[in-house]
Amino acid sequence: MTREEIVAAIDEEISRLEKVRSLLQGSGGSKLLASGALAGARKKRQLSPDARKRIADAQKRRWAKQKKQSNSNTAK
Repeated sequence: MTREEIVAAIDEEISRLEKVRSLLQGSGGSKLLASGALAGARKKRQLSPDARKRIADAQKRRWAKQKKQSNSNTAK
C-alpha cells in the first residue's frame, strides 16, 4: 500500500466512526440500542403459568396484609 492509500483508508474509517458516533448521540441512538442492533439481541423471558400464578398469589397476600394493617390503624 502506498501512503495515499493508507491515508484514504484511515479517512474512510474516521468517516464511518463519526457516523456511528452521531447515531449514538442523536435521537437514532436509542432506537439502535432498543432494537438490539448494537446492544446484542436479548431473548424475551417467558414466565410459566405456574410461576405467574405464584407471583399473583403472593401479591394478593401482600395487598391483603397492607389492607388489614390500614383498617386496624383507622379503627384506633
